[in-house]
Formats: sequence, C-alpha cells, structure tokens
Amino acid sequence: MNKKALAAVIVAVGIVAFGYTQYASATQINAKITDSKLLEKTDKGSLYNLQLEFDNPSLLLLNAGKTEFTILANDNTIGGGTLDPFMLPSLGKATTAGTFLREQQADDNAEVKISGVTKYQLLFASIDVPFTYYPTYDQTREFIQDS
Repeated sequence: MNKKALAAVIVAVGIVAFGYTQYASATQINAKITDSKLLEKTDKGSLYNLQLEFDNPSLLLLNAGKTEFTILANDNTIGGGTLDPFMLPSLGKATTAGTFLREQQADDNAEVKISGVTKYQLLFASIDVPFTYYPTYDQTREFIQDS
C-alpha cells in the first residue's frame, strides 16, 4: 500500500471516529424545564406554554427542528406537545419554548417522564436523537395538577 492510500485510510478512520464520538456526545444532551405557564383550559384539556433549556456536551453546532414530545406520569400518557426549532451551540446551552396539551391529570406524587425525538440538521446529514427526561417534582407539579 502506498503512502497516499495509507494516509487516506488514516484520515477516513479519524473522521469516522470523530463523528461517532460526537454522535455519542449528542445523545447525552440534557434538558430541563425552566418555566411553565397555563394558557387556557378547555374541554379537551389544559394548554401550557413550556420553556426548556438544553445543554450540548458535543463539539457540534446543532440545528434542532420542530420537536414533538410526550409526557407520561407513572407510565400513562397525560399529554403531548411541540417545541419550537432552535440552535444548540457546541459545548453550550440554548432555551426554546413550546406548547403542551395535558389531556388528563396525574397524581401529585407521580413520576413524570418527558420523551421524544429531536431531529438535528448537520451540514451534510441529519440525525434523530431520542431523549428521555425525568423532571423534578417542582418542575412538573404546575402542569400535572393545574396548580
């Protein structure tokens, strides 16, 4: 094997390794609820405005598209919502807003889980990163009980 071919193989392996480590880092994105406000109550449920903060541990600048999510309490779906698109800087934080329709109430002491999939656009590809987030009791009590 000549030196140029060997160099090309080493560069390709390096790019693949870097891409994989950054994908693995991107799957570790953290989220937390920073604010929730009841907008209206209807016979379909209670509509909330949520604000979430995302923390990116990767070196990639991520352009997140519209994100749909589901909120569960004790493994029962209580509603779902959508987050607005946002840019998540490398090794940084970003805040985005969205709406959530709670279709049924949950027990005050229920374990709440938020899960969904965010599609991130990169220069040459897009990646779907699933997330599951367990907010604290203080972060969720407003929108699971209308308090």
